[in-house]
Amino acid sequence: MCKIATLLSGFVLAIVASAALANPVVELETDLGPIKVELYEKEAPVTVDNFLTYVKDGFYNGTLFHRVIPGFMIQGGGLTFDFVEKETRDPIINESDNGIPNKAGTIAMARTADPNSATAQFYINVADNTHLDDAGYAVFGEVIDGWEVIDEILAQPRGQYSEFPHAPNQMVRILEAKVVEE
Repeated sequence: MCKIATLLSGFVLAIVASAALANPVVELETDLGPIKVELYEKEAPVTVDNFLTYVKDGFYNGTLFHRVIPGFMIQGGGLTFDFVEKETRDPIINESDNGIPNKAGTIAMARTADPNSATAQFYINVADNTHLDDAGYAVFGEVIDGWEVIDEILAQPRGQYSEFPHAPNQMVRILEAKVVEE
């Protein structure tokens, strides 16, 4: 009986340890439904911490997907519904050397020409964009649920806003971003 109890307690400890190693999951509730992303905390710790801080601060709530390019990506997380850029924290270091390629379904940080300029804006690759690996765009997670929502975002007509020609004519907002697993 003692041997069974020892085996069971070892099994329980293994389950607890594996749960403790699980990656954080964030849900982006949009006008068209939820998108869930798993974040690669081990591979991109600075980027994941930055993203989670914005999520927990409510920064992404009310932002929109302002750059939607079928066959490439959807980008959001920095502009309000009236296309005003939100004030961000300082940029983070670039973690694009983490070995994770910009493949369809991954989430990565948007930035300027300066590799260390990423703040809050992110994009979801809807195709394999490995050319972005050479350019140094840091992948920090992947979509685990909500592809039908991404497909709906991609299907939206665009071109109504001259300053933002890739923005959907009917805005697709992030109503709420929240951590659902930590």
